Amino acid sequence: MRSPPETPWIGRRALPADVLIGLIADTHIPEARATLWEEVYGALDGVDVILHAGDMHDVVVLDWLERVAPVIAVRGNGDDGGSGRPVQPHDPRLAHNQVVTAGGLRIGMTHTFNDLTALGTSVAQQIARHFGEPVDVVVAGDTHVPEVTELGGVLLVNPGSPTLPRNLQTQFGTIGFLHVRAGRIADVWIELLH
Repeated sequence: MRSPPETPWIGRRALPADVLIGLIADTHIPEARATLWEEVYGALDGVDVILHAGDMHDVVVLDWLERVAPVIAVRGNGDDGGSGRPVQPHDPRLAHNQVVTAGGLRIGMTHTFNDLTALGTSVAQQIARHFGEPVDVVVAGDTHVPEVTELGGVLLVNPGSPTLPRNLQTQFGTIGFLHVRAGRIADVWIELLH
């Protein structure tokens, strides 16, 4: 199954140079549970924008998150009919990949981004394919494992999953945050829900 043709390959959004960004991925609603934990909303309270790195499984998740802040999202494999799941409809907040600028900082968001150098695919090749231009930060999901690491000169942030951490069983998981000041990374961290 393929996603609706209206979904752009690359969406482009601009944010202020000073912004607190909430990061979330792999919510898997209703597969993981019927709704998001209330603790997700509490933890994200006060962010300026939320980036969802795919695998919502139901776009209603974006509506729920918009109770807290505006949402920018990408499609994951589970949003495009993967493993027999329904294809999620077109939504203007969604693209397959997003390039979000905050001042001079370029943030690329996609669902799957891994170190594939052993398979002959460099980080630079993945960035070119997903974003069409260089980025400073990549926000991705898919693994359900939180990670903040440098990969090929780019900061990779995976917020994990708030509902299915490490892709095991439904329980409190993680979300992430990216604090940008004057178009530069001021702080980045992962938070365990409780």
